[in-house]
Amino acid sequence: MALYETIGTHLKEAMKSGDVLRRDTLRLLQSALKNVGIEKRKAVDQFSDNEVEDVVRRLVKQRKDSIEQYRAGKREDLALKEEAELNLLSVYLPQAMPEEELKTLVSEVLATAGITTKAQMGQAMGVVMKQVAGRASGDDVRRVVESLLS
Repeated sequence: MALYETIGTHLKEAMKSGDVLRRDTLRLLQSALKNVGIEKRKAVDQFSDNEVEDVVRRLVKQRKDSIEQYRAGKREDLALKEEAELNLLSVYLPQAMPEEELKTLVSEVLATAGITTKAQMGQAMGVVMKQVAGRASGDDVRRVVESLLS
C-alpha cells in the first residue's frame, strides 16, 4: 500500500476512535500534500512515497522550529502540542541512519571527493546529502561534516 493511502487509512482510524490530535495532524498532512499537488499540477494519489516523505520532512522541520521558538518564549504548553504532532508525523518517515553509519559514510564521501578543509563545507554538504538521500537530517549531516573537517 502506498504511503498516501496508509495516511488516509490512519486518518479514518483516528476519526473512528475519536483521537483528535492524530486526526487533526493527519488532516494537516493531507492538506499539505494537496497543496504540493496543486503546485506540481499532479494528483496527490499519484505521488511516489519519496514525494510524500519530502512533505512529511518539511512538516517535521516546521514542528522542530516551532518547538524551539515556543520554548524560547516560555510557552511549554504549545511546545508539548508540537512535540506530539512531531511524534505522529515521524512515523511516516523512514528509519534514521545510525550515528556511526553516518560518520562512516561521511568520512568515505569526503575522502573520495578529496575534501579536507572547512572552506569546502558547502561542497561537502552537497555531496554527502546526495549519498544520504533522506535517511539523515541536514542538521545531523552538517554536525558530522563539521566534526570531521575540524
